[in-house]
Formats: sequence, C-alpha cells, structure tokens
Amino acid sequence: MEKSSRIVSQVYGYAICLVAVITILISSTALITAIIDRGDPLHAGFNQQGAPSLVSFENYKSDVMKNYQKGTDINKETGVPNDQVLKAMFDAARNDKIQSAQFQAKKTIFISGLIILISLVLFFTHWRWMQKLIKTQ
Repeated sequence: MEKSSRIVSQVYGYAICLVAVITILISSTALITAIIDRGDPLHAGFNQQGAPSLVSFENYKSDVMKNYQKGTDINKETGVPNDQVLKAMFDAARNDKIQSAQFQAKKTIFISGLIILISLVLFFTHWRWMQKLIKTQ
C-alpha cells in the first residue's frame, strides 16, 4: 500500500511540473508577442478586411477613395470629403488603433507574466517536494 501511494504521489508531482513547464512555454510566447506588439502598435493584431490602411495619410486617402468609387463607405450624395476631413478621420482611426493595440499588449503582458509567475511557483514547490520524496525512499 505504501509503495502505490508513493507512485501516485510521484506521478502527481511530475505531472504538475510538466503542466507548469508547458504553461510557461505557452505564456512566454504570448508575452513575447505582446512585447513586440507594444513596440509597433500599428501593425499589431489583425486588420479588418477592407479597412483603410493606417500606415500613412496617403495610403488612407487612397483606400478611402477606392471605397468611394465602389460606393461602399461614403454616401455618393454627400461627395468625397476634403483633405482636412480625411486627415481628421485618419488621425482618429490611427490613434484608436494605437491605443487599442497598446491596451491589449499591456493586458497580455500582465496576464502572461502572472501566469508565468504562478507556474514557476507551482513548478518549484512540486519539484522540491518530489526531491524530498525521492530522498526519503
């Protein structure tokens, strides 16, 4: 009975250590991605299909004009917005994209860091417990 109890304890301890290592690896990937996204928020995440480019005002204007010619974005009765209106729209869209990407990156960094910390604590406590269990055999 004592031997089967030790085997179950060892399997449990090593399983927790394995799960902790896998969790650390997955969370590290998310953490690294978030750090990269925070450095370049305009290219972070996925852009919606057909959304105007926010890389430069000229690209944005070109994309809006293409959408206008297709008749999808702008009502033909109101006409094409002038450069001043387009520039204001571009600045607003660009700032929104940057703020959204930075918020997501900060949130991911915090959550991934917390998960890594918890996983490290679980790993080292169970690893030490397993070492003590092996020494008592």
